[in-house]
Amino acid sequence: MTDPVSRTILLLDIEKYSDRDDVEQAYLRRMLYDITDRTLESAGIDERLRLRADRGDSVMELIDANASVTALLRALLTEVPVQLRAVNRMASSSAQIRLRGVVATGYVAIDDHDGWVGSDLNHACRLLDAQLLRAALRERADDFALCVSEGVHTGIVRHGHPGIPAEDFHPVTVDSKNGALRAWLHGPVPHGTDDHSEKGGAPAPGDSGESPAPGAEPPASPGPAGHASSASPASPPGGVVIQFNGGSPTFGGSFVSGDQHGVSSGQVTGDVHLGGSGGESA
Repeated sequence: MTDPVSRTILLLDIEKYSDRDDVEQAYLRRMLYDITDRTLESAGIDERLRLRADRGDSVMELIDANASVTALLRALLTEVPVQLRAVNRMASSSAQIRLRGVVATGYVAIDDHDGWVGSDLNHACRLLDAQLLRAALRERADDFALCVSEGVHTGIVRHGHPGIPAEDFHPVTVDSKNGALRAWLHGPVPHGTDDHSEKGGAPAPGDSGESPAPGAEPPASPGPAGHASSASPASPPGGVVIQFNGGSPTFGGSFVSGDQHGVSSGQVTGDVHLGGSGGESA
């Protein structure tokens, strides 16, 4: 096996390839290779800087680390949609081609059987196969959905180079058998997938999403009838509940005694004496 070498990883995959017959599959593969070659040529990446692996319904390109990733992304965002529109205008409904794409960077080695080995390559393949990327392509009117790795976003996308609008990329996390993978999706994030965006979810029904105030205690259960309870009864709509259980109450630091009255739109419970020290309890 060779020593691992830094590479840019480009993966392109045909949507619903296995749904087509043999003649249509052969046509789609031919179009995939043509679109890939035109895009890489547009980015200034010739064949001497590329290694290609054929995966049937997808193509994998290992690109020399000295080739411009910025030019590659710009070509993917502009040239691929143009090529797809041109091809699909002339194709029958059963021969329409739509693509998922991934751009990542990492170290890849080549084994004795000319196979490619590397965890960075494995992660890129997991991004390509993610439900979120598949759903993104299904929900779009255009024919291309692109996802980039965290490293590509950090090194290239977030800087807003011409032709690569950083605001069009959204952070997502996709599930894989090796755990969650963080990536950046170009275009709207789809809804209703197992994978999710990182914008945060809404609180569950009945959950305000807020924590209790510091020092607050949950209300205690009401005690037996005729005994004091630490929980106040539920307020009627539009009113208040005042509960006295002996003694002289105070409100906001003011002592209430003597001829005090005027409870409006509320409910008074317990042993309350209004006016003087005697009288009947309300």
